[in-house]
Amino acid sequence: MAAFFPLSFTKMSGTGNDFIIVDHRKPCIPVEEQQELARRICRRMFSVGADGLILIENSDVADFSWRFYNADGSLAEMCGNGARCAARYAYVNKIAGARMSFETIAGIIEAEVLGDSGDVRLRMTTPFDFRLGLRLGIGGVEREASFVNTGVPHAVIFVEDSETPVKQWGREVRFHDMFQPAGSNANFIRFLRDGRLQVRTYERGVEDETMACGTGAVAAALIAAVQGKASSPIQLVTSGGEQLTVLFDLLAGPKAENVFLQGPARIIYAGTLTSESLL
Repeated sequence: MAAFFPLSFTKMSGTGNDFIIVDHRKPCIPVEEQQELARRICRRMFSVGADGLILIENSDVADFSWRFYNADGSLAEMCGNGARCAARYAYVNKIAGARMSFETIAGIIEAEVLGDSGDVRLRMTTPFDFRLGLRLGIGGVEREASFVNTGVPHAVIFVEDSETPVKQWGREVRFHDMFQPAGSNANFIRFLRDGRLQVRTYERGVEDETMACGTGAVAAALIAAVQGKASSPIQLVTSGGEQLTVLFDLLAGPKAENVFLQGPARIIYAGTLTSESLL
């Protein structure tokens, strides 16, 4: 594995969801070694530390493609915050213009970098598999949940308490029989006094609460709208205290089209990985 070091990378943050991004258009990391690399360099305190690794690669049908690995090394279909970071990275490094498209396992994603603010607006893939009125045993109590796939699977549970034990309950949802074999992310949402939604997410692959989850914010907004509790555009506050905006057209079914996710994508630092980052 040490053959491709030193390895240049950029650290980016999307509302507290952080990522290691590598320009891999000239491939140097064998596919069979990528998952283990992600797992090792995403370790906090012992290596760079991140929620995921993004490899920017060439595409025949879009401006670029990506491989996205969760912190545990698993390959993910999509990540809204990661996608915004990838888009701004591509723009800053002249891989794509301010308006671009790129390939993910979930499909082609369109993105627009909004000037010098660092904000990026994503056109998400069409959500599917809406399931409402589910009954799940969580924390020893039967609770109502909903489900939608916004590029990755998400369960959504409304709560009233800001002190919800997200890691404990999220793990119960993530491995619940109803969502097997793939499992599900878990989002716990509540309304703030100013009308915004607070969303806290337990992420599959990270296996913990993260500071933000873009696809989770989209799922939370859509379920709130389907239940008649909010309407587009919906502003959400993440665990990290930052804000995401979700815009969409809600149709009968329920269905949603023209789904957009907007929020910041910040460049934190650039550096060079050595083989000691794996130890």
